[in-house]
Amino acid sequence: MNAIVSIAIRVVFSVVLLNIGGCMTPPQRDVQEVGAVVPDHWGETQSSLQSIPQQWVEEFGDWRLRALVEAALANNYELKAAAARVDAAVAQARIDGSGRWPQLFFSADHQQVQIREAGFGSSRFGVFEALFGVSWEIDVWGRIRDFQQAAIWEADATQADYYGARLSLAARVAQSYFEWVEAKLLAGVVEQSIKDRTTVANLVRGRFQRGLVRGLDLRLALTDLANAQAELKQVHNRIQSTARRLEILLGRYPQGGEFETATLPALPGIMTAGVPAELLERRPDLIAAFNRLQAWDFRTTSAKKLRLPRITLTAAGGTRSADLTDLVDPRSAAWNVFAGLMQPLFTAGRIEGEIFRNQARADEALNVYKNTALNAFREVEQALAAEEWLREQETALRKAVEQTESSQKLAVYSYRNGLIQILTLLDSYRSTLDAQSAHLSVTRQLLSNRINLYLALGGHV
Repeated sequence: MNAIVSIAIRVVFSVVLLNIGGCMTPPQRDVQEVGAVVPDHWGETQSSLQSIPQQWVEEFGDWRLRALVEAALANNYELKAAAARVDAAVAQARIDGSGRWPQLFFSADHQQVQIREAGFGSSRFGVFEALFGVSWEIDVWGRIRDFQQAAIWEADATQADYYGARLSLAARVAQSYFEWVEAKLLAGVVEQSIKDRTTVANLVRGRFQRGLVRGLDLRLALTDLANAQAELKQVHNRIQSTARRLEILLGRYPQGGEFETATLPALPGIMTAGVPAELLERRPDLIAAFNRLQAWDFRTTSAKKLRLPRITLTAAGGTRSADLTDLVDPRSAAWNVFAGLMQPLFTAGRIEGEIFRNQARADEALNVYKNTALNAFREVEQALAAEEWLREQETALRKAVEQTESSQKLAVYSYRNGLIQILTLLDSYRSTLDAQSAHLSVTRQLLSNRINLYLALGGHV
């Protein structure tokens, strides 16, 4: 028997030594590990460096926007769900680390016992029990610690997701609000165009009644007026649709209500985006992706340590007495303590499968992080390039509005004097409305693109 025990001990320690050599600490990761060379500056050359605004909503100087963003951050249900996920992740980290500490259990009960003896009747008595148990796996190799650390990294990733959700929510509120303002301003432009076209229709009707123009001119003028009225209905539908979308973000019932009347704010001053490397440590989605990579590294290390022996301590004891007062007498207590060592020898591939799975998930997390980083760089580069083109487009459309408004006045004068046909006059009104609508649209796009830039750079709210 002693020989068998000695052989078993030697086998166990041989396996332990082999596995210790194979156990690794989690790899040292670098946030610069993005699968591509990170340039020193963005493609859009900046003449100076500025820091990202800490509160980018304030940059627009609109108190209405600030109030809407604050209401959304306080009442949005998606954001509340993200906050609940953070709480759950923190609790999970606490659960995963609980195995590092002794587990103590206590139970107390009372039993009624009846004994029957042939020819002697029966007797009944009560028995009180107070039992306790203690179990503790000594984390010699740090397996449980690594498992807990993985949960902590996951909780940090969930926290970063929450900050990203806040930033995304603020951006969606601001963009929806600007779309609503644009639609309200466009409605005013279309209403003014309808008034002008009504004047033109009355002018043509008067000339038709005096026999100065054909009936076709009147029909064309009335058709053009009806088209403008239909366009106004379409704009009103856009207003209520945007309002409902904004109300959902604010956590309100989507009734398509009105908001404070305002105009589109001026675009904040020219800003720079810093250097690309800063993005890796600032954007919430990049932080979350990197933290999840770290979590899978620790899960892999913890799984490798499953091959090592586990040392456990267990203790159990308590008292049992028919007299309740004896339960508190330490002399009546009985207890025992066990120390055990368990070395996995054959698990049918379960441990190796778990190691392989965690390594594969770590590879997946690494590639997800690289892809997230490249997309983040693309979003910044695109927003920087788009701002330049949108500025030039806004300048051109502003000049177009000025020209069409002037040409419209000349067209009315020329038509009154019989110098142009009705189609030319109506075309001048359509051109004016189109130019005004396009200018409003590109002005709003400039603001939305600036929000996209703040979002891409990982600004704060």
